[in-house]
Amino acid sequence: MWYAPCDWPAAAGGKMAAAEAFRLSEVLESFRRCLTQSGELEQQHYLAGWKGLVKFMSSLGTAFSFISKDAVTKIQILENYQSGENGSQYKTIQSMVKYEVDNKLVDVKKRGDHWNSGCRTLLRLHRALRWLQLFLEKLRVASDDSNTSVLCAEAYNDSLANYHQWIVRKSAVLAFHFLPGRADFFEVMNMGTTEKVVETLGEAVPLISKAYDITQDLYAQHGLLDLP
Repeated sequence: MWYAPCDWPAAAGGKMAAAEAFRLSEVLESFRRCLTQSGELEQQHYLAGWKGLVKFMSSLGTAFSFISKDAVTKIQILENYQSGENGSQYKTIQSMVKYEVDNKLVDVKKRGDHWNSGCRTLLRLHRALRWLQLFLEKLRVASDDSNTSVLCAEAYNDSLANYHQWIVRKSAVLAFHFLPGRADFFEVMNMGTTEKVVETLGEAVPLISKAYDITQDLYAQHGLLDLP
């Protein structure tokens, strides 16, 4: 079952909420299963990985809500395509791109007939995935006393901020100031000791990076990276 944004765990009073809904190991397994032997990305597992990342963001309170709420909507759109009459065309990201491009179902103009295409929808998740990839890697290699708000802002400015208007960027960076410390982030991941979390992130981040790179190359080949 998929949940609306209000159903996710939330943090109150600046403290970490109970995070039993999130498991870093589940995100790791989803992105591991996402990549097929032929180098394609199965959307079912890609979206399962994203659901885990949304749980992670939601468990940290409002700092990530402007991304997590939008991600929920985008995931639902893509799942609707998968369960629709042409669902077989949406089994992998590669098959979706081929189907929509071949059938002229991708709009290059904002708010055209196909503004809600699978390609455009996934591109929004793809851009946000880069931010999370960078942030998780920074958390992995940082010291215990590192300023997580600075790490998050650096990751954001190097990725997702390039696609946001000024007011959104300012609001995001302001929200990052309320992020908890590195130890609290690791507690949310439900993997035990710091050493175990670092080890698991060392496995998960490269898999997330691989999914990102494959999608980036695919979209570049088809001229889809700048869909409005």
